[in-house]
Amino acid sequence: MNVLAPGSGVVVTGAARGIGRALATRFAAEGCRVVVADIDDAELCSVADSIGALAVPGDAASAAGTAALVDAAREELGKIDAWYGNAGVERGRGLEASDHAWLTSYEVNVLAHVRAARLLLPEWVARGAGRFVVTSSSAGLLTLLGSPSYAATEHAEIAFAEWLAATYRHQGIVAQAIVARSVKTAMLDRSSGLPGFRSAEGALTAEEVADAVWDAGQTSQFWISLEPDVAEEYATRAADVDSWLDEVNRIRQELDRTD
Repeated sequence: MNVLAPGSGVVVTGAARGIGRALATRFAAEGCRVVVADIDDAELCSVADSIGALAVPGDAASAAGTAALVDAAREELGKIDAWYGNAGVERGRGLEASDHAWLTSYEVNVLAHVRAARLLLPEWVARGAGRFVVTSSSAGLLTLLGSPSYAATEHAEIAFAEWLAATYRHQGIVAQAIVARSVKTAMLDRSSGLPGFRSAEGALTAEEVADAVWDAGQTSQFWISLEPDVAEEYATRAADVDSWLDEVNRIRQELDRTD
């Protein structure tokens, strides 16, 4: 089984801050050779300088941006051993969310992974090794009241990673999904009013996430699940989806009454 180790060539998207920055920092500290990407040029270059990584600014969700990133990473690393698709967005609230918000969510949260996989998988299958990891959310296992575009695209993101594992696991490809309910990042600040996100007081740090992801890099386990209550609620949902929906709907009704 391929594992993360000193010398591994790793790409991290959405690496200018938050979880992506923490992942890149941890990988570099462990001796990996790291390429980082983000649309925030200045912050990205600061991260790259601080950890000795190559910065590739640009939109890693677009077809052209993904291709440019893969080409730059291969030139820098020789070969890409692991891809961490960490970039993600939460756009629009309720049924009033615009088509643009939905399309942006789909582009970044789903199609970015599809485009990267198309470019990476043929080489990985040929050499029998590769690791593809998506940063998702408990919204992709459960839901997120108030943000249908985020909930739906996070479900799709996890479904795609599951498909990769189901299709390519026997050929040496490891696909994994990072799942957390709340992490102390800018997204948590922007989403603090949405039920389903914890307050910053009860949230994980990005560094705690990075620690768990590094440990999971030594395994082929699909879930990188960071909070036991998420796994428990997911099991409850699977066992009786109508009862689970009734309970979540009760939460929605209580929120409506207090608004």
